[in-house]
Amino acid sequence: MAQIKIKQIKSRINCPKVQKRTLDALGLRKMNHTVVKEDNPSIRGMVQAVHHLVEVTEA
Repeated sequence: MAQIKIKQIKSRINCPKVQKRTLDALGLRKMNHTVVKEDNPSIRGMVQAVHHLVEVTEA
């Protein structure tokens, strides 16, 4: 299955708690941290919820 690379590019400091939990669920702990995840609808939905904080590229 295809994979996507997700990188946190903005701080989570002033974000709502829901968005912080979404970043935690994606495995993003700090700025410029990158994770590789399977490209499926659930991951895409989580990325869409925090699209202003992350950058997505094809892995």
